[in-house]
Amino acid sequence: MPQNEDGRHRSRFGRWFHQTFGDWFFRSLIGPAQVSNAVQGCDAVARTQWKRDLENRKRYTRDQRERKRLARGGTTS
Repeated sequence: MPQNEDGRHRSRFGRWFHQTFGDWFFRSLIGPAQVSNAVQGCDAVARTQWKRDLENRKRYTRDQRERKRLARGGTTS
C-alpha cells in the first residue's frame, strides 16, 4: 500500500479523495489564479486596500532582491 508524505498508509478511497478533492479544495481557498479583475464586485475601500497590499508585497520583494544583490557584492546604480 502506498504511503503519503507522513509515511502513513492511505486507503484507496483516501488516495482517490485526496487526488480528486484535495487540489480542488485548495484552489477554491486561494482564489483566482490571475489578479486581473480579482477584486471585482468589492467596494471601493476594499479595492483600495487590496491594491495597497499588493504594492507593499511588491516593494518587499524588490527590497529583498536588493538586499541579496548587495550581500553578494553588487553595486548600486
